[in-house]
Amino acid sequence: MLEIQQGSTEDREYIREQLISFNKTNVPSSVQHETEQICFLLKEDGEIKGGLTGEYGWNHVHVSFLWLDETVKGGGYGSKLLSMVEDYANERACSKVILDTFSFQAPGFYEKNGYVEYGRLDDHPVEGMTQYFYKKLL
Repeated sequence: MLEIQQGSTEDREYIREQLISFNKTNVPSSVQHETEQICFLLKEDGEIKGGLTGEYGWNHVHVSFLWLDETVKGGGYGSKLLSMVEDYANERACSKVILDTFSFQAPGFYEKNGYVEYGRLDDHPVEGMTQYFYKKLL
């Protein structure tokens, strides 16, 4: 009898590998490569003042997190971090950079940097807030 139950970390990895295997049979070989984790840091005297993380795969870069310490906001460092990840993507012949942000974070910042909204989820994470999805074609 089939049943649904909570899985383990190992089970999670098994599910992930099964989907990756399925995906490989349905996408061109040109995008079938291992994903690469990305991390660019902004440091001052050895202290992290900001950074950007994400991953490269399937012909694009996905930015997971971009954070700046309050003491460096407004100094152009966020735009420089985006520029670095875009250069990284261009070096790998990616077609786009994608990311998401919330209404209480920085949608205007991404638009100012040439990102275009391609989706939104209203009332998320709570009523009155919005999650925005952006892309920049390279």
